Amino acid sequence: MVKETVVVPSQEVDAELLGKFETSRAQTQLMYLGNYGMPSAVTEEAQKLKLAVKIGDEYKLVKKLPPPQAVARKAPKTAPAATEIVSPSAKKAKTASSTTEKAPVGVAPEAETAIAEQEEAKSDLIDAAAAAEPATDKKKGSTAVVSYQGGVLDRKDPRTTLLLRHRERLRLKPDWHAPWKLMRVISGHLGWVRCLAVDPSNEWFATGAADRCIKIWDMASGTLKLTLTGHISAVRGIAISERSPYLFSVGEDKLVKCWDLEYNKIIRNYHGHLSGVYACQLHPTLDVLLTGGRDASCRVWDIRTKANVRVLGGHTSTIASIGTQQFDPQVVTASHDTTIRTWDLAEGRTMSTLTNHKKSVRALGIHPKEYTFYSGGADNIKVWKCPQGNFLRNISGHNAIINAMAINQDNVLVSAADNGTMNFWDWKTGYNFQSLTAKVQPGSLDSENGVFACGFDKSGSRLITCEADKTIKIYKEDEEATQETHPINYKPPKKRSRY
Repeated sequence: MVKETVVVPSQEVDAELLGKFETSRAQTQLMYLGNYGMPSAVTEEAQKLKLAVKIGDEYKLVKKLPPPQAVARKAPKTAPAATEIVSPSAKKAKTASSTTEKAPVGVAPEAETAIAEQEEAKSDLIDAAAAAEPATDKKKGSTAVVSYQGGVLDRKDPRTTLLLRHRERLRLKPDWHAPWKLMRVISGHLGWVRCLAVDPSNEWFATGAADRCIKIWDMASGTLKLTLTGHISAVRGIAISERSPYLFSVGEDKLVKCWDLEYNKIIRNYHGHLSGVYACQLHPTLDVLLTGGRDASCRVWDIRTKANVRVLGGHTSTIASIGTQQFDPQVVTASHDTTIRTWDLAEGRTMSTLTNHKKSVRALGIHPKEYTFYSGGADNIKVWKCPQGNFLRNISGHNAIINAMAINQDNVLVSAADNGTMNFWDWKTGYNFQSLTAKVQPGSLDSENGVFACGFDKSGSRLITCEADKTIKIYKEDEEATQETHPINYKPPKKRSRY
């Protein structure tokens, strides 16, 4: 029997067909496997670059120690210059003029006054510190050198300013603040209350929760006035416009909604985010809305045209909080990637990246009077100076995951944490004059005492908190408290706060 052999013809590969297949595969991979703002792969070069940036940012001011006294003695002595007597008004005018000339590019004219006042206060602080100890080779209060721990420091050196500012802070005494107590508990939401916003007229406030509802409450009585439904997932951020009857809300459903409070309905939707939106903020002078969330981008929206004006990209993880002001930097964002970024809104680029935090930054706020802002995370509360974002000081002691922070006109800073603790601080000295723990309402678990958001009303006399036990709590100052019943037990820190 003869076996038949079958010959298989060689299959020629069509180059054009293969090219189309590779193009389609690449497009599919880009669509479904792209990170879209998620953290990129960690490489050795990236780790070295990150470490170098952090080391340079943290230790550049203290790399060189002050010159020893022996070296200062070898320096040739020059004839002391004649002491010039300047009146306080002339000094203030001189400081303001010099500061105005050196004002950062892009700073609004209104901000130059704040910068001048800060420079004047810094100059007075250095003069006071220099006069406190006799100088070695110069007259007391000299403008050239300052005696510090047996050495001579040049006043033009930024390290000198840092040391003298710390030494002066040790002499500061905190202002007395009345303790806060629970005034009212409001219930009505069916899920965790995640955000709040106060009406500019101070007559009502709005809250958003995991039950997909936005509720509006009367400020005086705490009664429910209105419920807005439209989100299909948890509401994570609310902003109320001061110039129009609009309320903006963002949520985990990737949606940004604009509500007309005259008709109590949605009039606009802003589409563009690729994941849940966790924070929103209105610009105080421009008609733009800023939103940020899990896609690690902060988007700038034109309120009227729904256009996505800019996308501020640079973070590598979720943006948890956004701060805005009319001066530069106009936008400040805090992220879970442990960094804070200041943005130039006109050019859409990063002005500075602050890497002092070692853990995720969940809370951020702008001081209502000073040209500063503050941030809070699980490691520390930090205070920064605008516009460059220079580090000023740490406020330490709240050993918990800080979810929200707020400050009022009386310089009372509140930090609320994930474990239900709230600390009240004196802004000037960082003195913790009161600590509270939120009480869980009946029917909730003991672990549901976390505070997700907090804020003061427009008068600063009421503190509103949004908590995990599905309630809203309102605190007020104790009117019967005095300095005798609640004295200040302040002890200045012994060590200089680290970066």
